[in-house]
Amino acid sequence: MTLTIAQWIFLAIAAGMAGFIDAIAGGGGLIQLPALLIGLSNKPIPMILGTNKVPSIFGTSFSAAAYFKRVKPDLHLTLSMAIPAFIGSASGARLAASFPKTVFRPIIIVLLILVALYTWKRPQLGMEENLKFTPQRRKYIVGGFGLMIGFYDGIFGPGTGSFLLFILVGVVGYAFLKASATAKLVNIATNFAAILTFSFTGHIWWRVGLILAIANITGSIIGAKLAIKGGSPLVRKVFLIMTFLLIAKVGYDWAVSW
Repeated sequence: MTLTIAQWIFLAIAAGMAGFIDAIAGGGGLIQLPALLIGLSNKPIPMILGTNKVPSIFGTSFSAAAYFKRVKPDLHLTLSMAIPAFIGSASGARLAASFPKTVFRPIIIVLLILVALYTWKRPQLGMEENLKFTPQRRKYIVGGFGLMIGFYDGIFGPGTGSFLLFILVGVVGYAFLKASATAKLVNIATNFAAILTFSFTGHIWWRVGLILAIANITGSIIGAKLAIKGGSPLVRKVFLIMTFLLIAKVGYDWAVSW
């Protein structure tokens, strides 16, 4: 399959916007994955899902590097979440071709609504760090959530960054800015696991993925710098906007599938 110039431009703009949004508060998959579903409509779904992970991991890595210059995540806690997330993502990617995505939609809608309401009703949530539980218990908690969110990322994906961010803010007690930096590192692990799995089955169109990675990286760097400058208040606002958009998108897809 050869893409036209118009298709390349469309996909590149979508990848750039996805990187920008994802670097601030997650939810870039809301833009990039639907764009690939449109632009690569004659490709198998597993190949689209696999190709989507390539620009995502590059963009996330560059935005994580930008955060790291100003925000220092707890690496022990990050690893406690990233390793189970890696395992979960690899497992989910193996089932991506056979697992019906419609099973997720009503569950994801309910979870996103609860996340949005919880965050909206608590304006001070995530403005300052207010860690909960003992350090050891925090590791067990993020490990469990990491495994579940990683599985979801491998098998489907949209909203993964938002779920990671909410767990780190709402459950663990991080401020939004530090949570966003931590979520980026965990998301690198889930993307890497999915890429390994999809590549073994030949479900990645590398040429498209690597070219779109350039656009995603550009958007990610700009988004990360803006997030660092705006701090937790900006990240919270973008997080709420993307959560409401995700609710609308997943709800629409679910309604159309009936």
